[in-house]
Amino acid sequence: MDALAFLDKVGKATRQPIYVLSGDEDFLKRACRNAIVAKVVGDGDPEFAISSYTGDKLDLSTVRNELETLPFFAPCRVVIVDQADPFVTANRDSLERYFAKPSQAGVLILDVKTFPETTKLAKALTDGAKLACKSPPQAKLADWCCSWAKAGHKKKLGRDAAMMLLDLVGTSMGQLDQELEKLAAAIGARPEISLDDVDALVGRSRAANVFQILDCIGDGKPQAAMTILHQLFAEGEDPLAILGALTSNLRKLATVGRHAALGQSLGPAMDAAGVASWPQARQSAERQVKHLGLRRLKELPDWLIEINLGLKGGSPLPPRLQLERLIVKLGRPRG
Repeated sequence: MDALAFLDKVGKATRQPIYVLSGDEDFLKRACRNAIVAKVVGDGDPEFAISSYTGDKLDLSTVRNELETLPFFAPCRVVIVDQADPFVTANRDSLERYFAKPSQAGVLILDVKTFPETTKLAKALTDGAKLACKSPPQAKLADWCCSWAKAGHKKKLGRDAAMMLLDLVGTSMGQLDQELEKLAAAIGARPEISLDDVDALVGRSRAANVFQILDCIGDGKPQAAMTILHQLFAEGEDPLAILGALTSNLRKLATVGRHAALGQSLGPAMDAAGVASWPQARQSAERQVKHLGLRRLKELPDWLIEINLGLKGGSPLPPRLQLERLIVKLGRPRG
């Protein structure tokens, strides 16, 4: 089950003796864990009901003893195993037996990176016990930012402001939550976090710096774009990470160009490409499209494939020089 769907239904869901939280989104894992604990412990004292371990040096007998022992001042015990992948691997056969006949006195929560559906362990659990904690796609993530700003921080957040927040911060839900908390505190009694608030108060991520590089290119300022690139190198950014952020934006521009070449107007072409809808993003993309022109937009996918292979060892040139050459090709005036 998707973690966000679980969080929406946890109040009415049947309590499970075992939960597996899989994926790499720590914010969702914490939210699911807290929701499970609240459901299981209820009005009991969590200090006496919760035991937490890491899975790299944990034996199953310790976990079994905990799960079989009712706590004081709480109706049920909760045993949490963090980083549980090695624990699951080392005790798979025994866990299969436990999953078939779990304790009624305790609830086991396993926090893992992966939990393949093809295994006997996964097949032994209901869908409501297997929680996929992965960040949703960016379009849905914007909706989540709006709803979480209201539910978690008591502030309204418009969709344009949410899209700008994603462009500046990235898709880590934990970082988005931290920025929303900061914004909510900064605006005080005002009920809504505005686009200007996000622009003024949110820190710039690597993706945002890359966005500035493309802004400079669209404005016909290749030297300024090169300066930002050199700043990223000076800060120790990995060339592949810089390329990844560039690629995400340039692929959108290439898609805009493809639709424009078929006669579609820029607005619908940007919609089809997934360009953010807030005004500054649309204006920047329009300038970049006009600067690059249809010929370069058509060539962009091939350029990106070439430099991706080059940075992974396919070119004798240093990674820095390869990225500089790409910026030069993008930044020079249209012929």
